[in-house]
Amino acid sequence: MNKTRDWNAFKDYFRIMADKEDETSIIENISKDAEFHGANLWILIFAIFIASLGLNINSTAVIIGAMLISPLMGPIIGMGLAIGINDFELLKRSFKNYFIATIISIVTASIYFFISPFNELQSELLARTSPTLYDVLIAFCGGAAGIVAICTKGKGNVLPGVAIATALMPPLCTAGYGIASGHLFYFLGAFYLFFINTVFICLATYIGVRMLNFKHKRLVNINKYKKVKRSIILIVLLTMIPASIITFNIISNSIFNANINRFIKTELNSKGTLIIAHDIVPETHILRVVAVGKPFSKNQIKSIQKKMSTYNLSQYNLQIVQGSESDSIMSLHKYVNTIEYKQDNYSKLLNEQSLKNEALEENLNGYQHYERLGYDMRKQMKILFPFVRSFGFSNFIETLTDTTIQKRYVIAVIDIDKKSHVNKIDKKKLDEWIKASAKADSVRIITTIK
Repeated sequence: MNKTRDWNAFKDYFRIMADKEDETSIIENISKDAEFHGANLWILIFAIFIASLGLNINSTAVIIGAMLISPLMGPIIGMGLAIGINDFELLKRSFKNYFIATIISIVTASIYFFISPFNELQSELLARTSPTLYDVLIAFCGGAAGIVAICTKGKGNVLPGVAIATALMPPLCTAGYGIASGHLFYFLGAFYLFFINTVFICLATYIGVRMLNFKHKRLVNINKYKKVKRSIILIVLLTMIPASIITFNIISNSIFNANINRFIKTELNSKGTLIIAHDIVPETHILRVVAVGKPFSKNQIKSIQKKMSTYNLSQYNLQIVQGSESDSIMSLHKYVNTIEYKQDNYSKLLNEQSLKNEALEENLNGYQHYERLGYDMRKQMKILFPFVRSFGFSNFIETLTDTTIQKRYVIAVIDIDKKSHVNKIDKKKLDEWIKASAKADSVRIITTIK
């Protein structure tokens, strides 16, 4: 009796029916969120632009912000609810809005990446191109948390967390990047991740709706219901197959690399010998290890080779590059480093020479400037000051004898006809006109009378 009471008390902790909201209002709210027109559509477009910017500049914070803004979760949960309550009208409407939202999102992201000046593939973009079974689990658990939060009281901050975890926006933006950059692999990988999220959020919503005993909108045709269930199972399995293969390959590579590292650390750990590098040659099934210091003998290498089966590496032959061969490799590294050092020096010399050339070109332009200025001023000079016989400009550097200070001036040499009687007023006007025309900070005028 006590055990039964304790078991019932334990089960009470997991009962969610007591927290269930009004079923009619839940369906109305989900149906409203599934709509995509007006404000929702514009919010989606802005969210896509924000997510694309975040992916482009590799900013996780910006991407998270876009996921919180996006209303893309509404039609997906609407499809899951429609299947769960046998509401085909809601299913059609939700799927239509989901399809439109997906197309608009991909087109918007493609337009952004077409016009964006930054086309480098960032890590945030690359992370959305190889979905695994872990993404399946994230989508399912996120969808489950979402439908429970929507259908019960006290939602708290669950829905924003679900939006971030399931990450619907970044895959669509990455798909747009794949189209804009012409990389089909990135488009397919990212869109597959988006499809995984869609399917398993729908599945979690469907299971949640049935667990919460939502009433069917129409009478259930048993045969049709079985057909729907079979279709759901088939879609789920087909969606999981590629992700399972990718996950298997990732785990296999991880285990393989861990075995190699463990083998090298354990079996090639010899006093006086340092392992500096290793790599795999897949074509010939060779594990090549570069060692410096005390060389391994032929007998030692044979003995180590036999132990490779212990680390599941029996299909590979061990090749140890050591002695003069490893010295050659080290010399090659030094040679490459020397070339890089010389290239840096050459770059510095080229920069210095470029600066010198710019300075010379500036000086040359200065001389040519005053030549052109004198030529352009001659007609005005003849009209305004007919007593001037000739004039010219030149750069002048004055060095003071009592200090190390040097001053730069523009010298204007004016030759006045001695037959002309030039008064002080005309002379002052000439000086002012010369200074204004020269457009220099400091002008010194030397006047000669011939």
